[in-house]
Amino acid sequence: MIRVDRTGEVATITIDRGGSGNSFSGAGWDALTAGARDLTDSDATVVVLRSAAPLFSAGADLTEMAALIDDPAARVTFRTRMRAAIDAVATLPMPVIAAIDGGCFGAAVALVLASDLCIAGDSARFATTPAKLGIGYPGEDVARLIARVGRGQAARMLLTAAPIDADEAHRIGLADVRATHAGDEADQLAGAIGANAPTALRSLKRTLNDPARADAALDFDALFGTPDFATRLAAFHARAR
Repeated sequence: MIRVDRTGEVATITIDRGGSGNSFSGAGWDALTAGARDLTDSDATVVVLRSAAPLFSAGADLTEMAALIDDPAARVTFRTRMRAAIDAVATLPMPVIAAIDGGCFGAAVALVLASDLCIAGDSARFATTPAKLGIGYPGEDVARLIARVGRGQAARMLLTAAPIDADEAHRIGLADVRATHAGDEADQLAGAIGANAPTALRSLKRTLNDPARADAALDFDALFGTPDFATRLAAFHARAR
């Protein structure tokens, strides 16, 4: 259900599970973890997360949840498989763009929160729905939701479980970019990002994630000694002549 492809500098993770609402089974979470970890060691400059179906994703596969009622060990397995996949995307060293066309519900919102940029197309709908099922939302994902939209909006989304459309998602900051078709906009944005120096992009992502990190100044200084900087500076001077 997870495909990972490369076109030049751009890698694409595609959710493609067909008639199950593109929901994530346990095996789907594992496949996402494996795909993201493979990209971690690649030279891709930017990653686009998208769906092959009209629905982005219904979140976790509810047909597997009945087993969690009477099996405490299964609950831990469910949580850790989901956590590993979402965090594998969040810790990718290159920028990640989430392109949302269609519905994005439940755990799929947590996956979007692991990206660096979220694009909402006209058909995008978002809802954090655990309260409807009588369950909670992992603390790590609640923290990311608060960081993205603020505590009040996070409370509204989690406590009402009501869907919001693309315009509202953009207004509150859940979506960073509003477009007619998120996939098309993601391709353009990925192209613009991919044209930049990979070493700089990875450094900037580290700094965006933690501007106060102890080695930020050393990282800044070190970039002046990279081949990327030397090559691009020489090209700039050549164009200026």
